[in-house]
Amino acid sequence: MDMKKMAGDKAAEYVKDGMVVGLGTGSTAYHMVNAIGERVKNGLKIQAIPTSKATEAQARELGIPLLTIDEVDHVDLDIDGVDEIDPQFNAIKGGGGALYREKVVATLAKEVIWIMDESKLVDHIGAFHLPVEIAQYGSKQAMARMEECGWKPVLRVRDGKTFVTDNGNYIADLHLGAGFDIEDVREKLGTIVGVLEHGLFLNMCKRMIVGTSSEGVRVIENPSK
Repeated sequence: MDMKKMAGDKAAEYVKDGMVVGLGTGSTAYHMVNAIGERVKNGLKIQAIPTSKATEAQARELGIPLLTIDEVDHVDLDIDGVDEIDPQFNAIKGGGGALYREKVVATLAKEVIWIMDESKLVDHIGAFHLPVEIAQYGSKQAMARMEECGWKPVLRVRDGKTFVTDNGNYIADLHLGAGFDIEDVREKLGTIVGVLEHGLFLNMCKRMIVGTSSEGVRVIENPSK
């Protein structure tokens, strides 16, 4: 069975009547949204906030009632995928380019669940590039500052063109390597003009749900939550 679908289907079971639910973005979240849509079709009463235009279109097609972020002051449950996560529940997200909206929704959430296949579990994050959303205006200068920090930023390109996020911004992918100094990078990014948000999601989730090839679905609880 598809490990991503296993994780997405399991996560949908945590959604309860009356919740405001954050709907993540990406290949694993896609299965979760489908599973929630099926439950809505069968009578589940929720409202949801999508974290990207792609997820919004999917949710509308499934008949999931939607809200905008400005219509809420909290989110009951946010479910989203990750690109990497370590044993301390520190994650890198943003491979799909939706990191800004994903972080806004996750920060508002009372409870966060990260969903993934087993390949996303790592000892140290950083082998996957760290996405950083930057403003178009002054992007060259922001890239230069990141280069000065030794981070090897690469402006994301898709289909031969500079990738533009749903918010109209660019993505710089930093190639840091596994085991980089998380706090040092986070702190320095906060000083660079033009950096709007980064893909470090540190100890934010209450649990991770992992689809595996040999153990079915694993639910790993965060003891600090």
